[in-house]
Amino acid sequence: MAIAQDTTDGSGILPRIERAKARLIGPAPRIAVDYAGAGPAIVFLHGIGGDRSTWAPQMEAFADRYTTVAWDARGYGDSDDYDGPLSFADVADDLARVLDAFAVEKAHLVGLSMGGRICLEFYANHPDRFATLTLAGVHARFGAFSPEAQRDYIEARRKGLIDQGLSPADIAPAAVARLMAPDASDEAKRRAAAGMSRLHVDSYLKTVESTTRFDREHVLADIAVPALVIGGGLDPLTPPDITRGIAEKIPGARYEFMRGIGHLSNLEAPAEFNRLLADFLAPHRDRAGTVKE
Repeated sequence: MAIAQDTTDGSGILPRIERAKARLIGPAPRIAVDYAGAGPAIVFLHGIGGDRSTWAPQMEAFADRYTTVAWDARGYGDSDDYDGPLSFADVADDLARVLDAFAVEKAHLVGLSMGGRICLEFYANHPDRFATLTLAGVHARFGAFSPEAQRDYIEARRKGLIDQGLSPADIAPAAVARLMAPDASDEAKRRAAAGMSRLHVDSYLKTVESTTRFDREHVLADIAVPALVIGGGLDPLTPPDITRGIAEKIPGARYEFMRGIGHLSNLEAPAEFNRLLADFLAPHRDRAGTVKE
């Protein structure tokens, strides 16, 4: 299975992996997923500025031994928008619907940034659906940041889209540059910017607002499945003291430090990310259910 080459139509959107299947899972809001491979299920959950396409390097790498699934969270990518504010509990229920649609009781869940917070919310509500848990660039409560960092987080995400009337595609290159390490590859930047360019502005801002109220730190001590926490040495959002602290609060968790990597570790260093994840998952592979369409 190979990743398709960049388009030449000027859209900036990179194709997803060849031979991956797409599916819309209802009822409303319908959730868009890509899936590939065969075997125990891994579900990849994107960050607040991404979509399912940002997991293509992992979808390809793991599809030889697993069924890989990547979603667009509600209000992202090809998934439906929704009325009212975002509730992380509702998003957790969406994830349960996805597992049910594939007839999987337990899955290996891998969350980057917001995707990791969704995993924590999912654990609070559905702890029996986990085979393993992997968190990359994750914080468990917004209060872990200083008041200045909290203010900057919100304002940086509202300023261009609301105050200046820019589109997600307009702000994507600068936003990606802030999130990634200075020497991140052009391919990594393009893929991250392509996912960010597909943001639904209203849903994205609702997610930002809801994130400021998120607090599942108390869940960490209750996690009773094998857990991996990945931290980037140059991550501006969740620096090593935060990610290491997450790992220390999860009983028996394994912590992996990616030196010289920013917030989007799976795109910035996909080979290293995939190696760390593969080594972690190998002894636990068959804890997850096998996907049935």
